[in-house]
Amino acid sequence: MDQPDQEKDLKAKEAELKAREADLIRREQELKRKEDAIARSGVTLEIKNWPSFFPIIHHDVANDIPLHLQKLQYVAFSTFLGIVLCLTWNIAAVSVASLKGEGLIVWFLAIIYFLCGVPGAYVMWYRPLYRAMRTDSALRFGWCTSFFAFALQLLLHLSSKDILSRILPALSLIDGRQILAILYFVGFGLFCIETLLSIYVIQQVLMYFRGSGKAAEAKRDARNTVMAAL
Repeated sequence: MDQPDQEKDLKAKEAELKAREADLIRREQELKRKEDAIARSGVTLEIKNWPSFFPIIHHDVANDIPLHLQKLQYVAFSTFLGIVLCLTWNIAAVSVASLKGEGLIVWFLAIIYFLCGVPGAYVMWYRPLYRAMRTDSALRFGWCTSFFAFALQLLLHLSSKDILSRILPALSLIDGRQILAILYFVGFGLFCIETLLSIYVIQQVLMYFRGSGKAAEAKRDARNTVMAAL
């Protein structure tokens, strides 16, 4: 190939690269315009990023939550993970019990409790609490069902015989199947820790909601909204 042909090919490739670069810049600008429009509209993008190996939810406390609320949010997230751990351990314990001839009904109940409890805890109280913390909005704090759903979950821990259903069988098995007894004792301890964390989180959230003046602000905003609607 002679020199003029090589120069033509180089110019053609250069022009193609410039066209691609211009197209990329145009797309980036268009994407930025869309992101700015979404930000102005008050809509927050929630990109799934947790857990990192298989993202199923959006969770970014360091960037989403105001600094003065991050510690409480981390504790609340630990409480949510504690629910997952407790219900997972419950399945393991009743699985061993089933293998020891305790029957399959309790095992099926443990599975149902896990399948309903984990998504329910996330949807009913953790996600509303996360969004309320992220916006630090009085209306979100006032409207979200975190307090009531969390209190209901706490009552379930205390009244659904979760603790007794683990400690009483463990006591009856001390002289027999030690491994199963240990599993029940550990489950009892996990549920006790989870209950204490639940009490702490709901107490701190309510204290912040009331002490920061957001309770009065939420009532005022709700009243103004009703008056505006009328």
